[in-house]
Amino acid sequence: MPAEDVGPGAGTDVGAMGRPGAANPAAVGGRPAAVRQPGRPLTVLIAPDSFKGSLTSVEVARALASGWARARPDDRLVLAPLADGGEGTLVAIESAGGWTWQDAEAHDPLGRPLTARWLRSTDGTRAVVELAAASGLSRLSPAERDPAGASTYGTGEVLRAVLDAGVRRIDLGVGGSATTDGGLGILAALGLAMTIEPAVSVHLEELDPRLAEVSLRIACDVTNPLLGPRGAAAVYGPQKGASPADIRELDAALGRWADALEAASGRRERDTPGAGAAGGATFGLACLRDRFAGFAILPGVELVMDAAGFAASLAGADLVLTGEGRIDGQTAFGKTALGVAQRAAAARVACIAVGGGVEPDGIAALAAVGAITVPVSERPQSVEEAMAAGTAPVERCGERLARLVGIGQGLSGSGVRQARVPGMDRGRVIIHDNFDDPVPEFEERA
Repeated sequence: MPAEDVGPGAGTDVGAMGRPGAANPAAVGGRPAAVRQPGRPLTVLIAPDSFKGSLTSVEVARALASGWARARPDDRLVLAPLADGGEGTLVAIESAGGWTWQDAEAHDPLGRPLTARWLRSTDGTRAVVELAAASGLSRLSPAERDPAGASTYGTGEVLRAVLDAGVRRIDLGVGGSATTDGGLGILAALGLAMTIEPAVSVHLEELDPRLAEVSLRIACDVTNPLLGPRGAAAVYGPQKGASPADIRELDAALGRWADALEAASGRRERDTPGAGAAGGATFGLACLRDRFAGFAILPGVELVMDAAGFAASLAGADLVLTGEGRIDGQTAFGKTALGVAQRAAAARVACIAVGGGVEPDGIAALAAVGAITVPVSERPQSVEEAMAAGTAPVERCGERLARLVGIGQGLSGSGVRQARVPGMDRGRVIIHDNFDDPVPEFEERA
């Protein structure tokens, strides 16, 4: 499943990136001027997440590549857009190749019929499902948000369609949900029954027997437990429309559900890291882990990188560009930019992260693994202005980064003394970790 490969020479015509015939910024008087690219051509792996609410990860990757190619047309650019298990996961994985779109008839969080898409590998053995496709917050208008009434039943219907298609290896991304039902809807669609009189009681006898053949991996980018001040209702309820009073009621309801499901399954999963993800959907599925042939909860970015063949792309890279809409304090808790930076550091490949919004905590989190953070923004502006600006600022950011790398390559042959960074001197691009002076350096391979 190769990533999209653009170049060398992509800077003169980047039609493969959806921007045909990009103008050469060195052109003078309408006549193209020769682009002088110092140093040897590089292989640059471009692996961003989406800028949520603004650009998909595919659009961000193509914009960075388009800008980079204007400044360094001889470089080989490999596009590997990513996601963290939330909305955009399917698009990012499909762009890597080796997957086909499938449709499933299901219902949205409020029970209205819809068609949800999922991915099947071309060999037919694997599936990727996005909870948000049927049960996502984006399915509802702000006025329709109903954290107490919204259900994950539609996601269970999609999983049932995957089973009907004969697929038994399933990856499920659980970000972006509209629900706080503890996974009850998913399990009900898969055969769980529940009675509430005289007390809440769960019955697992009618669960779909095909689950015993399924290896399920859940892509989860949070570590919240199910209940309490860090739980599903308290942390994520407000964005789904829950008031303070609603949050107390939701937490209590999740507690009663947890008591019943744990008693029926014989497993205590309420405190499992990530149990509170997707309104507790991860909790519900984790309680049934003994019913599956295989079960795992993984960081979303790790699962997506695996499905997209990221390791093979990284193996040939000289430099990695990643990024996401905001690089802030949450970056340290499993977001895509950190996952990419960690992989790059392990492979001894330099990494630059771009952010639509950048905060000191995010810069520090990435610096801790050797990556430098660069903002896309070029002037003070509101979030709304930044989101409405489209791809143009991202393209210009990519071009600026490419020119800085070119300066570094030029300095490496100019007699200017270059700093050496232990473990990062194998012909890789090296970036100063002083954010106020982000001048790249380049050291040739011995």
